[in-house]
Amino acid sequence: MPHILVAGKIHEDGVELLKSAPGITFDLISEVSLASYALLVGSADAILIRTQPMPASVIAEASRLKIVSRHGVGYDAVDVAALNARGIPLAIVGDVNSRAVAEHTLMLMLSAARCTVAHDIASRTGNWHVRNQFQTSELDGKTLLLMGFGRIGSRVAILAQAFGMTVMAHDPYASAQALAAARVEAVTDLDLAFARTDYVSLHAPAGPNGALLGRRELALLKPTAVVVNCARGELIDEAALDEVLRSGRLGAAAIDVLAQEPPHKDHPLLQNPRVTISPHSAGLTRECAARMAVASVRNILDYFAGTINRRLVVNARESAPALGVS
Repeated sequence: MPHILVAGKIHEDGVELLKSAPGITFDLISEVSLASYALLVGSADAILIRTQPMPASVIAEASRLKIVSRHGVGYDAVDVAALNARGIPLAIVGDVNSRAVAEHTLMLMLSAARCTVAHDIASRTGNWHVRNQFQTSELDGKTLLLMGFGRIGSRVAILAQAFGMTVMAHDPYASAQALAAARVEAVTDLDLAFARTDYVSLHAPAGPNGALLGRRELALLKPTAVVVNCARGELIDEAALDEVLRSGRLGAAAIDVLAQEPPHKDHPLLQNPRVTISPHSAGLTRECAARMAVASVRNILDYFAGTINRRLVVNARESAPALGVS
């Protein structure tokens, strides 16, 4: 009888799917943290993991572990090499959150353009005349640079174009044909693109080369430009971002992710009036949370039934024997 460890609260639809599955037992841990689930991994045949780390030390303690299912599409926090060493598959949920994250990206862009947070505070505290400062701007006619043109980036392009924006994209894996079909300008010279753009939005995974927007790249942007990040906190040099915002060398930032989450209460970006922050919630709409919960549970159930979709297994080659493939 497989025993599943659900490491972090998931939507009730996913829990109901577990309850209805014959021959399955499970532990449900509400807290999303390493400490909250680490002591329970020894009895788990499968682990459904949220955003908390899964290091090699935890994987080593999970002696019965046969599959890991990520409640999402990113897996930067999972030690895939440690899973590969034991031939354990790591499954993701596929394209269930691109709509939600793309909408959130546009929401943050609009919030920065229209000073939504500052104007809300001013309105509630008696400063109704803040509107006469003409601080806000429009998306219409502005240029957007997408760093990454996958499922989310390409959907952001469609939404941005609906607002009248010109869209550029830099993605070494996106074909010229795909960009042309989407009416998106392919970027080969990033320095020139940084100097041209009004908004830059990150939609790439974290990589070994560090931040995509470091001190040098931020210095190339217009002083009125806006940086948007709904991807990974590590993609931006946070100290450099805070510095250029406070010095007035950058217009604003709107971010859903930070390098350390949750951030320390004294994190400088939390105190920066030019920053709009959401708590890594871009993909956590009610609808998307239900889709992710069901998909991540379904991957585990399908694995034990021998019917898992191999396209959702990020290390399918390394874990082929466990998937019934020689």
